[in-house]
Amino acid sequence: MSRYLLGIDLGSSSVKASLIEADSGLLKASAAYPETEMEISSPQHGWAEQDPNRWWENAKHAVRSVLQVSSAKGEEVLALGIAYQMHGLVVVDKNHKVLRPSIIWCDSRAVSIGEDAYNQLGELYCMDRLMNSPGNFTASKLKWVLENEPHIYKEIHKVMLPGDYLAMRLTGDIHTTVSGLSEGIMWDYQKGTVPERLFNYYGLDAQLVSDTVPTFSEQGRLTTDAASALGLKPGTPVSYRAGDQPNNAFSLNALNPGEIAATAGTSGVIYGIVDKPTADKLSRVNTFVHVNHTSDNPRYGVLLCVNGTGIMNSWLRKLLSATTSVSYETLNALAGEAPVGADNLFVLPFGNGAERVLQNINLGASIHGLDLNRHSASHICRAAQEGIVYALGYGFEVMNELGIQSTVIRAGHANMFLSDLFCQTFVNTTGARLELYNTDGAQGAARGAGIGIGYYKSHDEAFRTLSCKKSFEPNAQQAVVQDTFNQWKSILKKQINTHP
Repeated sequence: MSRYLLGIDLGSSSVKASLIEADSGLLKASAAYPETEMEISSPQHGWAEQDPNRWWENAKHAVRSVLQVSSAKGEEVLALGIAYQMHGLVVVDKNHKVLRPSIIWCDSRAVSIGEDAYNQLGELYCMDRLMNSPGNFTASKLKWVLENEPHIYKEIHKVMLPGDYLAMRLTGDIHTTVSGLSEGIMWDYQKGTVPERLFNYYGLDAQLVSDTVPTFSEQGRLTTDAASALGLKPGTPVSYRAGDQPNNAFSLNALNPGEIAATAGTSGVIYGIVDKPTADKLSRVNTFVHVNHTSDNPRYGVLLCVNGTGIMNSWLRKLLSATTSVSYETLNALAGEAPVGADNLFVLPFGNGAERVLQNINLGASIHGLDLNRHSASHICRAAQEGIVYALGYGFEVMNELGIQSTVIRAGHANMFLSDLFCQTFVNTTGARLELYNTDGAQGAARGAGIGIGYYKSHDEAFRTLSCKKSFEPNAQQAVVQDTFNQWKSILKKQINTHP
């Protein structure tokens, strides 16, 4: 009988499932649902919500689809792993019923709450104990619910991150991880507990926070109902969970100090591994507990996140598809028709909520230097891709200030990194070699599940088939790209200085 490991990646655009052969470690099949991007509801300016029940429906479709495509049998799946969109808030009652839509990662409503907490609790406490400003993270979102929806807060039995919710639907058990609590700013790095002082300041009940389980461990088993809904065997263990960016780094076998991973989906991230907690007092980049952290072998991830990356490209595709459908491949081809610098056309892609790297300013996306006589769709496509890269490069400079540097950055050959133009601009901006690997978040979650049940005895064994598909080095265009990047930063600075 064949043996497989299943990974589920709960994103904000879709839910992806990947099945790998346990013995060879090779991908058997992948599937994602829905085929079009999941809706992000925005009832008010700066809000971003999704229905957790829809995540579950999409997960069922994705898993059943991957089983059908692969012809694998449910009983052949040894274990499941979960990756998920970070920082979201899911609240359920005692019957595990969702009480309100999830306030997801790019929602900006709690920015002022987190800033007030930082000012009141002080830099010393926040940087030493939380490693971050409370900012717009999960704990601050829960405080918003307490203040604005007290009738809902009273009904809360447990607070969860998106991956915890998916695990609950699979197993009936409610747990989280230390890495997960750290991403929600619900972890005291010195005490190793929920941060009592922050929760007291917010007036939150620490009992609402779930108990933790190790990232790699048996965290529950599929219930009969969940197994039937997915086409799997009852009792199959869920043995790994991690937020999408720590998981992306894990997927790329980035586990040791000095290793850096990147991704460019709806948001764009550069994530560097360190062995000592490193905090940015302006909280432009954020430090979380990495997936392989232990007290004897500490590992942390310093995360730069730009909300407006792939979603900028998605918006542009939809705009150009007003009369005829335009693919991302067409966008990439159009971008390649324009010169480096897009003939002095610049895009700031910050149109997806408050940006941490800009100290939580909700700057909005904007186009600068548009000449209606000279610029075409190709110039806009190129300027958008360059603007996305420059936003990441701007944040990478912040990481460099903290001493996080590397000559190599790893990424999966997916999303924006499918564009050679994007990749070449990325290396010419950062100055680092870019290596693209044959993996994604769902495959990483599947490998994590294999480690979690002990099928793989080491990380090296789990990643023995990971291979670099393509690489990029800085080239002769680097000087002009750097010049364009500097012009872009000047425009950004002016926008920040004039922002109300």
